[in-house]
Amino acid sequence: MNRRLLLGAAPVALATPALAQSSPEVRWRISSAFPRNLDVLFGTGERIAQRVAQLTENRFQIRFFPAGEIVPGLQVLDAVQAGTIEGGHTPVYYYTGKDPSFAFFTALPFGLNARQNLAWLQYGGGNELAAELFRDYGIVGFPAGDTGAQTGGWFRNEIKSLDELK
Repeated sequence: MNRRLLLGAAPVALATPALAQSSPEVRWRISSAFPRNLDVLFGTGERIAQRVAQLTENRFQIRFFPAGEIVPGLQVLDAVQAGTIEGGHTPVYYYTGKDPSFAFFTALPFGLNARQNLAWLQYGGGNELAAELFRDYGIVGFPAGDTGAQTGGWFRNEIKSLDELK
């Protein structure tokens, strides 16, 4: 199945229930980077899967798996690229080892808050830049949750200069 084609058609199918009745059944496995016990993070994916099923009259069903059940949490991107799973729910900053640019499409220490990040993605060209980066990895991505700005760290002593961050 061509994931790009389906993702491109999804908004029309989701917004028009009559189309769901004539659509073929689709079943995807999506692996999360999070364990089941992180209910807010893992639960977001479960709620997305439930909503997709509801909007498509169960014609598009997503089985959502916690980290480690199909692939380890930090290998979700690799599994999607390899076709092992149809989708992944993961912060892309987990993959900065592949390309530091991935960090900009999740959150950065001392970076944007959740509203600012969403505004940048939707209205400031962020989604277009993400699509360009993701295309190089053979994936299609879209925002599905936001944890907000990341902390800069926890330190035993007050940081008074940039040199002390070393």
